[in-house]
Amino acid sequence: MTTMPFPPRDYVPVLAELTGAFAEALRTADPAAAVPDCAGWTVTDLATHLGNVHRWAATVVRTGEVHPQDFAVGAGADLVSWYAEGARLLLGELEAADPADPCWHFGGTGRTKAFWFRRQVHETAVHLADTGSGYVLDPAVAADGVDEVFTAMLPRVTRWHAVPELPGPVTLRATDTGDVWTVHPGEPPALGPAVSGAASVEAPARDLLLRLWKRTGPGPRATGEAAEALLAARLTP
Repeated sequence: MTTMPFPPRDYVPVLAELTGAFAEALRTADPAAAVPDCAGWTVTDLATHLGNVHRWAATVVRTGEVHPQDFAVGAGADLVSWYAEGARLLLGELEAADPADPCWHFGGTGRTKAFWFRRQVHETAVHLADTGSGYVLDPAVAADGVDEVFTAMLPRVTRWHAVPELPGPVTLRATDTGDVWTVHPGEPPALGPAVSGAASVEAPARDLLLRLWKRTGPGPRATGEAAEALLAARLTP
């Protein structure tokens, strides 16, 4: 079983590896190629988005305060170098930060800088998958990403979407790590104790993570109406 969340500083080397893999994927990608799971986006759009997210998060971590997002900043001619610069800025701010310090963020967890260590790992992991990279995500990291959806995103889901309506509890199991989450109906739904006879969703942790972020790929095995309702619901920004 995975201990989640990780100690904040344990996310830094994971983020360094993921951002390096994303930059490497950009080196061989066609900048004009479509990104299938991000409707209307090209690889350039994807890289510009993630590079701006890194810069925005770096500013929030440095100041501890809310900061407007400016995703209109363009990458210029050298997409790879521009992206890598943003990743270095973010990693530098995280390395310098005290995770326990107060900090604004948009999730449903304690308002400290620790949120951003975790959030940027999973932001990068999902967008790395969007590139079609063959990078193999550590199942424990993927399981932590699933946990982040339920513990940090779902409590604030009404910021972005209507409350998901579940007809009953759903148990999700990561078949490669053994981690289990049971989501109970509510406004919004929330994690709770295991329930006998609950609807179920089973898949490797990476497949669960990508499906919760509405990416295509190998479908999890879902049993029960509530499981189908959970997978259809929008739980994240």
